[in-house]
Amino acid sequence: MSQPRRLAAIGVSLALGLGLTLSGCAATGSPGAPGGTPVATTPVAPLAELDVPADPRDIEGPSTALLADAAIPVLEGDWPQQLPTTVVSHDLGGDREVTVPSAERIIAMDLSGSIAATLAGLGLTDRLVGRDVSTTFEGTEDLPLVTIGGHTVSSEAVLALRPDIVITDGSVGPRDVVEQLRDAGITVVFVTAEPSFEGVSELTRQVGAAVGMPEAGEALAAQLAEAIDAKIAEIAAIIPRTDPLRMVFLYLRGSAGVYYLFGDDSGADSLIRALGGIDAAAEVGIVGNRPTTDEALIGAAPDLVLVMTSGIESVGGVDGLLEVQPAIALTPAGERRRFVDMADGVVLGFGPRTPGVLDALARAIYAPAE
Repeated sequence: MSQPRRLAAIGVSLALGLGLTLSGCAATGSPGAPGGTPVATTPVAPLAELDVPADPRDIEGPSTALLADAAIPVLEGDWPQQLPTTVVSHDLGGDREVTVPSAERIIAMDLSGSIAATLAGLGLTDRLVGRDVSTTFEGTEDLPLVTIGGHTVSSEAVLALRPDIVITDGSVGPRDVVEQLRDAGITVVFVTAEPSFEGVSELTRQVGAAVGMPEAGEALAAQLAEAIDAKIAEIAAIIPRTDPLRMVFLYLRGSAGVYYLFGDDSGADSLIRALGGIDAAAEVGIVGNRPTTDEALIGAAPDLVLVMTSGIESVGGVDGLLEVQPAIALTPAGERRRFVDMADGVVLGFGPRTPGVLDALARAIYAPAE
């Protein structure tokens, strides 16, 4: 991970770790899948068949992005697992070699739930014995939580589950507490999770190697890269030939009075570009995530605001947000009430569901009535 992206990831951890919760809350009025992720209730047509207006700025009102399917796509085939294995763990104090003797009982922990989702993509959902609050996909709903108060690791909860291996990117913590689990005899492997499409493949390779399935990790990484590229091309084909929409990603926690703009190197920038938009927060100099200011919001002049579902709910919906952040009402997005929300544990979870996330967001942005 490059230094700017590493700092951005740390910044996200600090901003979101203040007792806040990235949970997979269902959108109001939408059913939740068994694992807690809201999904579309009717079959979705291919993007090419959507009735997209000539100018997406003519669309008014909020919309919700819903996955067509909550299930994690699983790599097909019979892939060997080779254990014990030795891998590089990216610890706080520097890289170190770690030997993994067994991976029958696994705990995966990170802010976005991407590591657990990647394990599911490798066909190892049944190996998970616990989950963090961001792991919300089908098959994990009954797993005991190992994080408390949002994203604080409970070492007692982890130890009680007797995992063979804990895989994390350090975004939940305290990180030194996670490293101390080794003193209790648990294998701990730190991976790097770059918030980008390229990072999806790299994370997949690292997770596959950590559980003794490097060939499967490589195969899934290639499959995901191809699927992401194909979805971005599919989206590009339906985008009207007008000026690109100016978009921002706004992180909200009304109960805590937290309002952050996500900009360059935050992961939101990759989503916005893939959706054919201009990252307006990055244009006004936001790197990583920063508290919102009236000047930044007005200067960004977004046509559309992306938010997490429980975030917009925490401020009382669009009306509540415009009341507590009146500067947003002065932007084109505020004037047309153009907010697109998506489930917290999904929207920035760069992992096996990334093609589906892009598809759902494109529908909510360009053809919400479909």
